[in-house]
Amino acid sequence: MAEPAPLDDQATAAAANADCPVCRGAATRPFLDLPAEARTYWRCGSCEATFLDPACRPDPGAERAHYLTHDNRVDDPAYRAFLSRLATPLLDRLAPALLDGLDYGCGPGPALAHMLREAGHRIAVYDPFFADDPAVLQRTYDFVTCTETAEHFHDPAAEFDRFDRLLRPGGWLGVMTCFQTDDAAFRDWHYRRDPTHVVFYKRETLEAVAEARNWSSECLVKDVVVMRKPN
Repeated sequence: MAEPAPLDDQATAAAANADCPVCRGAATRPFLDLPAEARTYWRCGSCEATFLDPACRPDPGAERAHYLTHDNRVDDPAYRAFLSRLATPLLDRLAPALLDGLDYGCGPGPALAHMLREAGHRIAVYDPFFADDPAVLQRTYDFVTCTETAEHFHDPAAEFDRFDRLLRPGGWLGVMTCFQTDDAAFRDWHYRRDPTHVVFYKRETLEAVAEARNWSSECLVKDVVVMRKPN
C-alpha cells in the first residue's frame, strides 16, 4: 500500500487519543488520508478494524437519504440469493422449532425478515431509520441477523454489546459485511466509497469481537460469520 498522505498536527493528536470503536483499544494509528474527499481513516493495531474519522461521518439526514437509494425488494430474486448466503447456513444451525429472531438493521425493505418468516420463525425487525421501535430492543431472541449493517455502525462496540443483551443463552448472531482484505486496494475499493460505510472489518476483527464477549465464531464463507452466545 502507498504511504498515506501526512496528517496535520491536530489530526495526529486526535488520533493518539482515539480508541478503536470496535474493540475500544487505544492502539490506533493513521491509515489513509484523502483530502480531496475530506475523509481520513485509522487502523486499530489490536483488532485490525479500519474506521473513518468520526468527524467525517455523514449526518443522519444524509445517511437516511442514501439508504433510500437502495433497491432491496423482497421479491427480487437476486437480492434474495445474496441474503441467502447468510440465511441458509444460519437456518441450518437453528433448532428445528419455532424460534424468535430479530433482523437488526432491516432497512426500508426487510427482505431477510420475510425469508426467515417463510422458514417458519417469528421475526421482529429493528432499524434506527425505518423501524425504530424501542420495545423490540427490550426483548430477547434465539437469533439476531445483521446483514450489510455492521459497516454503518458509528459505535460498533456498543452495538455488539447490545447483541449480547438481546441474545438468549445459546443464541446465534449472523453477520454479513464485506471483509477488508487488501490494504493496497482500499483507496479504490467500492465498499469504502459508500458514504455511509464508516467501519471495515477483517475476519480477524470479527473473531476479536466474538472473543471479547466469550462467543464462539465461525466464518462460513467470505463475508459471512456466525457467532454463538454460550448457554
